[in-house]
Amino acid sequence: MKRKYSYIGLSLTILIFGIIFIPKIVSTIAGDEVVKADRLNVKGADKTSNNSKPLTYIEVNGKKKKAPDFQLINQDGDTITNKDYLGKVYVAEFFFTTCPTICPIMNQNLVEIQEEFKNKNDFGIASFSIDPKHDTPEVLKSYAENYGINHPNWNLLTGEREAIYGLANGGFNIYAGENSEVPGGFAHQGLFALVDKEGYIRSRLDRFGNPIIYYRGSVERNKSVVEGEEEPQIDILIEDIKKLL
Repeated sequence: MKRKYSYIGLSLTILIFGIIFIPKIVSTIAGDEVVKADRLNVKGADKTSNNSKPLTYIEVNGKKKKAPDFQLINQDGDTITNKDYLGKVYVAEFFFTTCPTICPIMNQNLVEIQEEFKNKNDFGIASFSIDPKHDTPEVLKSYAENYGINHPNWNLLTGEREAIYGLANGGFNIYAGENSEVPGGFAHQGLFALVDKEGYIRSRLDRFGNPIIYYRGSVERNKSVVEGEEEPQIDILIEDIKKLL
């Protein structure tokens, strides 16, 4: 019998990550004024003063953070590892095929990114299923066909549940967990990680000088937003992929 994933461990991971890695309230100095802002939600916080600047590395305890190692099975039944992405810029996400809420938006956004880089062999996407019991290679293959996923370096990945949840919560620090109270039975963040050709997680700085760390994938690319709503970040993600390429 497979070992049940520890919800206590998940909670601890989220708590530590929330306190240390992506603090929600950012304080910084703009001139002589202390600015406080939630960089994931404040309108305009995605903008930088100079978008031509190189992307920043994400550092944890003074060390540049790398994307975690993995070995999983893709929609074609092939074994894929993180080494297959070395030399490629790639976007990583966590999703599941029966998701009724944010996953369709996330993957439609990724299809648009796919089209932007359809002729780039040094670009890829890694989509990790958080429902591997249901999302077999055959299911993932059908899902890929339905969405028009055809980039040769876009792998929809499945495997051992513990390994995938470890990748999400401990490797990328993008939360995923089972939750019977939410639609679809799984709670997860609609975030995209951007990884460079050497395997390091990269991002741009917001207008306060803080790394945005991850990119919102769950907001439609061309959505019109009102004050207080989350802004789309797909266009800035495309810009940043181009920088790394």
